[in-house]
This record gives sequence, C-alpha cells and structure tokens, in this order.
Amino acid sequence: MVRSFSIEGPSGRLEAVLNEGAANAPFAALVCHPHPLGGGTLHNKVVYHAMKVLSAPSWGFGFPVLRFNFRGVGLSRGVHDGELEREDVRAALEWLENEYNRPQIVLGFSFGAAMALAACCSASRDLRRVRALVALGLPTQAEGRIYDYHSLSHCTIPKLFLSGDHDAYAPADQLACVVASAAAPKHLRLLPNSDHFFAGQLASMQQALADWLTQGLR
Repeated sequence: MVRSFSIEGPSGRLEAVLNEGAANAPFAALVCHPHPLGGGTLHNKVVYHAMKVLSAPSWGFGFPVLRFNFRGVGLSRGVHDGELEREDVRAALEWLENEYNRPQIVLGFSFGAAMALAACCSASRDLRRVRALVALGLPTQAEGRIYDYHSLSHCTIPKLFLSGDHDAYAPADQLACVVASAAAPKHLRLLPNSDHFFAGQLASMQQALADWLTQGLR
C-alpha cells in the first residue's frame, strides 16, 4: 500500500510518499532524490527502482520505504539551499523513528546521496539507528562544484558506493579516492558501461543493491 502525506521539516512541510512494506519488516528505509535544480523529485526513475528493491515483496525485503521531496520541490515548503537539505534528511529519519521504531537503511541518489551522507555521518549527531548507507551515483564534481566527504573518515556505518564506471559526475578514480578515505565497513561497486543515471542498467543496479543488502544486513 502507498500513502501520500507530509512531514514537518525545518523549513515547513515536506511532501512525502510511503510504501508500507510488510508489517513485520526488521528495517525501515529512506530514499533521497537527486538535485532539485536538475529536475530531481521523489518520483525520479533511479529513486523509484531503488525503492522497489527495498519494499517490493518480489525482492524479499519488504521494508517500509519513505521518499520525500526536498525543500522547494513539488509541494514541499521552503527554498533550495544546496546544503541545508541535510536537515530535511534528518527530519525524514526522525519521522521514520517515530513511526516504526526500528533500525534504518538510508539510500540516496546523486545529490540525495551527498545529503544522506552529510546527515548520517556528522560527528555531532546520534544516529545509532542507521544500520546501512547506500550512495548511488555519489557526485564528486557537478556544475562547477567539488563535493568533499571528510565526515566519511569517522563514519563506521556499513556503506555501499554504487555507481556506473562512466559516471560523468564521479569519475571512477575520484570516487575510488573518496571511498578509500572512508572508514570501514565499506564497499565500492562500479557497474560496467553505465552512466550516472544507470541508463539501460537499472536492473543491474537493482541486483547489485539487493546482493549487498542480503550480505550486509545479516
């Protein structure tokens, strides 16, 4: 069952959609969408396909999965900032905590991955409920901006970095350096002949995600 509603964010309400999953699921999950200025919303194709892995019975997980629109997107209040969206992620995690009171899996695509890591790997935040982080298409450079991920050096949450080996926003050598700087446990998976958007490779992305979750959540 799918529910549409809003949650309270730091700059006002955030539009949200919940795929409810199985009642006895051991985890709850959050999926964060790509850059709003590039048309990113909770309905993004990569976000949707990742959600299906986490929630659809056919993949065997059946987690409740929350997706939401960052500030200024769709029906969400506020204005795009580029940094403060990490606080939107934290508001969504707080909603999941209050609703389900169970361990959390946090996944983001592109800008959503950057904001998810920023929200979950800050030394000043107590996020012990987050048991796994997945960064799809994590950007290292985009639109003249260089992304840095210094907080990863002390982030001991299990992490999957899943990207295409032809990702224009994260050249393989740059992404490998980011992953090398991150605290363990961590895993880097590059899908061959795949671009930033996993064009023609969404099924491969889904399978790689499912494989890691099967191993990493034991």
